[in-house]
Amino acid sequence: MEITSVNNPLVKDALKLHQKKYRDMFNLFIVEGYHLFEEASKFDIIKYIFTTDKSIKGDNVFYVTNQVLTKLAKTKSPQKVLCVCHKLKNKDITNKVLILAGIQDPGNLGTLLRSALAFEFNTVILDNTVDLYNDKVIRGTQGAMFYLNILEMKAVDFINEYPEYIVYGTALDGIPLEKIRIQKELAIILGNEGQGLTSKILNKTTNNITIRTNDVDSLNVGVAGSIIMHYVSRLPF
Repeated sequence: MEITSVNNPLVKDALKLHQKKYRDMFNLFIVEGYHLFEEASKFDIIKYIFTTDKSIKGDNVFYVTNQVLTKLAKTKSPQKVLCVCHKLKNKDITNKVLILAGIQDPGNLGTLLRSALAFEFNTVILDNTVDLYNDKVIRGTQGAMFYLNILEMKAVDFINEYPEYIVYGTALDGIPLEKIRIQKELAIILGNEGQGLTSKILNKTTNNITIRTNDVDSLNVGVAGSIIMHYVSRLPF
């Protein structure tokens, strides 16, 4: 059977997932395109699939018209597959943690999640950030989000609950990155694009670090975070 109407109940329910309140209500989100479909397929989180590609088969596959797929998609030229997925489950806290406090740009969050996976910061704490399941964030991660342990939690609460972690904030007046001290459990905190970290957070960290630069006052948070994680990944634990 092919779904030909955007008023089909399944389609209407899926369309609601473009709004955060419904993603939270139903604990579901949407991924678009072949790559993200293939990545999501590895984790048993796909509830159902909308596609115009008849080579994709399964009990949870619904074939749709181009008109329906275009209505469901957020991209201008959507690929032939779109999935409704269950939200990711939490896992155990790992020894390297990235804490993101107040990140609001979907592109920055996507970049930081990809870098976190690349440099083995396999737990990411989100504190008042843009929604993880925003379509731009999901596309920006290119599937990295499926491999990470991502939790919503206040940065200060993490510091209080996990005192065994050495915690580095980021601040312009911090110590140079090269002086960072490594131990088995380590967390890096990055702050809002415009305001950085709050004094409440900075006052709770073990120490605060900065990246020395030439001719610019600061770096984009996605760039800065990636540099820090790469540097840490090269140090012996």
